[in-house]
Amino acid sequence: MPKIRSAKKALRQNIKHKVANTKKKRDMKVAVKAISKAASVDEKKKALSGAYKKIDKATKSFMHKNKAARLKSRLAKTVNKSK
Repeated sequence: MPKIRSAKKALRQNIKHKVANTKKKRDMKVAVKAISKAASVDEKKKALSGAYKKIDKATKSFMHKNKAARLKSRLAKTVNKSK
């Protein structure tokens, strides 16, 4: 455990950020899986927009912007292929 006051605060912040980032990552994975579980094309498009939203939120906190763009591109390809 840290002894210095600023190190204690940094530890609290790290724990808080870790919890938030883990939740965002889990939500993003669930949204991506929802696309493959969707039955019709309309449902897939709705799921795609939800997945885009989750990926964009993850990009602001922990994910690199190029990885987010790659994921979004691949998801769009799968949805367009299923038409």
